[in-house]
Amino acid sequence: MQDLEIIASAGASFRPGDIPPPPDGGIEAWTQVAMGWIVIFATWGYVNSFGSFQAHYTSTLPQSPFQISWIGSIQVWFTFFGSAFSGRLLDAGFWIPTFLVGAGLQLIGIFMMSLSTSYWHLMITQGVVTGIGGGIIFAPSLALVATYFEKRRGIAIGLVTTGNSLGGTVYPLVVRALLPSIGMPWTARVLGFINLAGFILVAIFMRPRLPPRQTGPIIDWSAFRDTLYVSYVGGLFFFVWSVYYTFYYLASFGQQEVGMSFADSSLITTIINAVGLPTRVLIPVLADRIGPLNTIAPAALCVAIVAYTWVAVHDVAGVYIFSIFYGIASGAFQSLMPTGVASITTRLDTIGSKSHWGSYLGCAVEYTLRGAIGARESFEGWLEGKD
Repeated sequence: MQDLEIIASAGASFRPGDIPPPPDGGIEAWTQVAMGWIVIFATWGYVNSFGSFQAHYTSTLPQSPFQISWIGSIQVWFTFFGSAFSGRLLDAGFWIPTFLVGAGLQLIGIFMMSLSTSYWHLMITQGVVTGIGGGIIFAPSLALVATYFEKRRGIAIGLVTTGNSLGGTVYPLVVRALLPSIGMPWTARVLGFINLAGFILVAIFMRPRLPPRQTGPIIDWSAFRDTLYVSYVGGLFFFVWSVYYTFYYLASFGQQEVGMSFADSSLITTIINAVGLPTRVLIPVLADRIGPLNTIAPAALCVAIVAYTWVAVHDVAGVYIFSIFYGIASGAFQSLMPTGVASITTRLDTIGSKSHWGSYLGCAVEYTLRGAIGARESFEGWLEGKD
């Protein structure tokens, strides 16, 4: 495995005279980390808080929990879909217009969600529009941060991805606090104003370091001739099949199967995101020492092992214990996903166009499978494969 990391690190090196070496620190570089954190907070933090919305929609809409979860599934699918193509726009030097379009779409989706009164309204606003908007901006922001670091790239990206955990912690708390008192429309608007404030800062301070790459296709097909890259993308493909089920279903599972209240079940989403915060910081530090690929493999194994224990959860205590362990394991893996891509990319000015293909393709298949799973109307049938 050590040889594998040597190959990956060599592939990510900078060619002398072509691209200047990254500063690997300093005010400008760490400012990009802070701005990237805001983007991930507002995009993936919002996405990972869907469990709170799922719990609310389950009690207010006539659709089943599995049908309602399609809103979140579509949101994730379009987030990865947008990211699969928007990265090339960063490489080409179009960061500012790309960010403005993506941020604008996400905000439009959130504010229109506040006016939604039916399942299909939410599917379009919260699922499609916010998903596309978030996808357009999150992948370029991660790739942009990666170009400022080399030796400290793991910790830099790890710090950025903590926005995922903190956003997934804060948004459910806001929903839990405001929903009973001001209702869903104004709760959604408050979330929109939070994102708007952050996006203003990002538009002012986040700037790309590398010169534009004017040539090259939107999709870098040459990357798929790289065995290492294809293997990594294939791993992400299978991982994304399952990881977001837990984020979406666990709160509803707590309500329907073990009798938790809406307020208590909403805390599950907060817990599962909050406990992943330490691993999102510490595991990338380890990755900088032993290599991202050497770290992400055992992290993926831990996620799989913990996921299988869900079938043994039958009470409130079990839900809390499972959410803690799953949050820790999934936080570690998710923090390493972008770092792994950067470590196997031969040119950092192509990171944007190579990021998140495995995640997008995995989501595409996962969304199709969800249609079949939606026919199972009990959690027992879903967890254990029973009809």
